[in-house]
Amino acid sequence: MSENKNRPRGLIRALAGIAGFGALAGVMVTAMISPALAVASVGANSAIGVFNALPEFIELGEQAQKNTLWAQNTADPAEGYTPIAEVYWQDREEIPLADMSPYLLAAAVAGEDRRFYDHTGVDVNSVVRAALGNVFSGGIESGASTLTMQLVKNTYIQRSQYLPTPEEQQAAYQEAIETSFDRKLNEMKLAIGIEKRYTKDEIIEAYLNITGFGGNTYGVQAAAQKYFGISASDLSPAQAASLMAIVQYPATRNLENPANYEANQARRDVILAAMYAEDYITEAEYTAALNTPVNSSFVTISPPKAGCLAGDVYARFFCDFVIKNVENFESLGETPEERNARWRQGGLNVYTTLNMGLQMTAQDRVWELVPNDEERLELGSATTSIEVSTGRVLTMAQNKIFNDSELGGGIEATAVNFNTDRPYGGSSGFQVGSTYKVFALIAWLQRGYGLNEVVDSSRTELEQAGFLDTCGDGGGPWAGLWEFRNSADLEIPVATVFEATTRSINTAYAAMAEQLDQCEIRSAAESLLVHRADNGVLQTNPSAVLGTNEIAPLTMASAFGGIANAGIVCEPIIVDRFVTDDGISIPGQEPSCRQALTAEIAAAAAAPMRGVITGGTGSRSNPGGDVPVIGKTGTTDSQVQTWMVGSSTNIATAVWVGNIVGDYRLSNYRNGTVLRHDIWRVIMQDANEQYGGDSFPAASARLLQGSGISLPDISGLSVDEATVLLESLGLRLELIAGVTGNRVQSYQPEAGTYLARGMTVRVTATGAPGEQVRFDLPMPDLVGLTVLSAFQQMDQLGMTGFRDLSCDAGSPGSDAGDGTITSQSVSAGNIMPQFKGVTFTVACGISPAPPEGTVLD
Repeated sequence: MSENKNRPRGLIRALAGIAGFGALAGVMVTAMISPALAVASVGANSAIGVFNALPEFIELGEQAQKNTLWAQNTADPAEGYTPIAEVYWQDREEIPLADMSPYLLAAAVAGEDRRFYDHTGVDVNSVVRAALGNVFSGGIESGASTLTMQLVKNTYIQRSQYLPTPEEQQAAYQEAIETSFDRKLNEMKLAIGIEKRYTKDEIIEAYLNITGFGGNTYGVQAAAQKYFGISASDLSPAQAASLMAIVQYPATRNLENPANYEANQARRDVILAAMYAEDYITEAEYTAALNTPVNSSFVTISPPKAGCLAGDVYARFFCDFVIKNVENFESLGETPEERNARWRQGGLNVYTTLNMGLQMTAQDRVWELVPNDEERLELGSATTSIEVSTGRVLTMAQNKIFNDSELGGGIEATAVNFNTDRPYGGSSGFQVGSTYKVFALIAWLQRGYGLNEVVDSSRTELEQAGFLDTCGDGGGPWAGLWEFRNSADLEIPVATVFEATTRSINTAYAAMAEQLDQCEIRSAAESLLVHRADNGVLQTNPSAVLGTNEIAPLTMASAFGGIANAGIVCEPIIVDRFVTDDGISIPGQEPSCRQALTAEIAAAAAAPMRGVITGGTGSRSNPGGDVPVIGKTGTTDSQVQTWMVGSSTNIATAVWVGNIVGDYRLSNYRNGTVLRHDIWRVIMQDANEQYGGDSFPAASARLLQGSGISLPDISGLSVDEATVLLESLGLRLELIAGVTGNRVQSYQPEAGTYLARGMTVRVTATGAPGEQVRFDLPMPDLVGLTVLSAFQQMDQLGMTGFRDLSCDAGSPGSDAGDGTITSQSVSAGNIMPQFKGVTFTVACGISPAPPEGTVLD
């Protein structure tokens, strides 16, 4: 590069002293706005007044700086922190003039303001030239902007983006770029003020650090790295001129789009000619630069060196989640607008809640088991872990790679965070399947029902109109037949609530939901901070008990953490503290926790959830070891989505594996339905090792027992009498379809079953319609009679109920029908219905040997 011959000569600076500049200003203003003066008949003296009334000074200051995000290395803060990302509000890195290529300085001056070192902020020659153009055009066709005036404009543009609301930002931005006499006059006055306070080097350094180079790229360092993959200090003449070619029209000359190459080269060559004419470059340098085409070989688009996309690959989604939560960081300002403004200012070290060791365990396991390039289906997986006593988010992993660039990253990448709600990552959540049953279980216990109560699990269809829903906004009213089934087509007539949970019996939970208000189930979920990922209202349709609402993994982890934490649920938090670049500490997010459930309800809910892990549907997830865990599995219809959510007393983890979109059956994918278990188990093994955990409290006797009723024996009763009896106990009677009769012959479940109130007893009836049942028959004394004689006597009395026989101990034979009655289950003289059954104990005889030659089966 040749020696610069155009250093400051100070001629205009001398003419523009504070005392004498007003007169010169009048001339310049009159020249610039002469078309307007001609219309308004305003003279030069008035123009001087307008100019002198404008503000004189604008503070340049530093532009937005980076924020650095940190993660803990392990559960112990004493083991240190790791930086995971450097984040700018804008893609910008300020550097001193000394770290910029001299060709860059030359290109800026030669291309934008050749008399930069001669004027004091306003170039009189350019003003006169522009004024002549404006006179002929009748408007502002040329503004004669110097680099200093452009710096003023760019400063106003930057300040507009710090305003609180998007509306205010847009209005201020439009004002900063509007083509008007007022704006141009203001720029002139402020440019003069800047020249009084700052040196030329300070001014051009500020200009090169603030100027936009297309998109979110500001400043020459970020531009050099983005378009050429090098530092601004290493730019060649061709590269420097190509960058400065962008500044006038960033949208159409930036180098990210190959369609802009031709326009960029045309302007670049003009700048190169000016650089050569001003002796900033030699003829050889000029010729070499001019012969370098702007093409894909010249341009090297490089990934950003700042932002979440450039952050640690293990923590990019978490980084993005932090940025999207800035308006929630209350310690950064009173309002969301103030918090955003402080974040944009930068200079913060952000110490997050992320546990990098546990995060790597989670992320590696997801990447190992769930490919991000599967083409048969849009396969997704996400997992997150939280500290249940604080809500601190410890992990956030998924199978796809984070990429929020305009081009994206292909099938392997996404900008959507599957772990979070739509406002914080773009996801609408996923149906949670049977993990939602936990909230029905809580509502069941809150009603006073118990874990040991037996519920009907035989029905696979129910009328939706029979389900109570007092919410009114959950999508009802409901009508029509709801059909459902159990996983693997299990046929289980009845089950305790405890068993229904550990085995995830859909038919049992449908029967439980039928006894509850669906709004109670929703309220139980909402008390644990459960909400839809799309911010819609939780649906309360009958099938919601089986998990039809779309919810984010982070929400489910928080809810299960509340159960494990004795009913105390905490809002998720992600920042422990901020520290400014000058060492000032600012508080992070304080834990926000509340008692969602009583400790008794939480303990009772945890009891069968522990059984899910130790012997139920979540057995494959069992991490083993000394730290107990609870959990619940979830699988949606056709195995489209699968879940495993659970917790120790310290750490809760949710894992989802399923279809991002589409309905591919995971049972048709290798190990598709067990991937969730193999991910959850490994994460919790590491979490338990780092954080430990205690035993869960036992369920109280009250909530084990509940308010059930032992089913009485109704055999032999008329259907009417049995109905009255059962209804008086809070039970219902249902006749088996297709069977006629008026007396109870058999029923399910059997007598003595501890039924939950509201359950149905299914009856098979016999006897002619209208036949009357006698309830005043005294039981005869049949002890000592042969079995044959006893049965004949009962037949004569009309006692036609069932008769069970069993041999007593010490009988010489095994043929109960050939013996003598030694005891009877109904004592002699007791009044009984004629159809009531009786059990006899018999001194059994010895059956005679079969005739010779008889064949035995």
